[in-house]
Amino acid sequence: MNATIDISYNQILTLLQQLPIRSQLKIGKALTRNNIRIEMNYFLETFQTDELSEEEILAEVKAVRRERYATKN
Repeated sequence: MNATIDISYNQILTLLQQLPIRSQLKIGKALTRNNIRIEMNYFLETFQTDELSEEEILAEVKAVRRERYATKN
């Protein structure tokens, strides 16, 4: 059996502020981790491509590094 409750943002905030600071920090960290996971999934899905292989990417990285090293010296 599932139950739902309609509560506002301010009501949630008031409830959270009544918790001990350690519990508030734990909730904050959990929300942050969740947001990071959601954003990473979004970016991975957005920039996913089959056009470049890992070998092509590594070759380009090596070429850029060689070029930067050459201009440095």
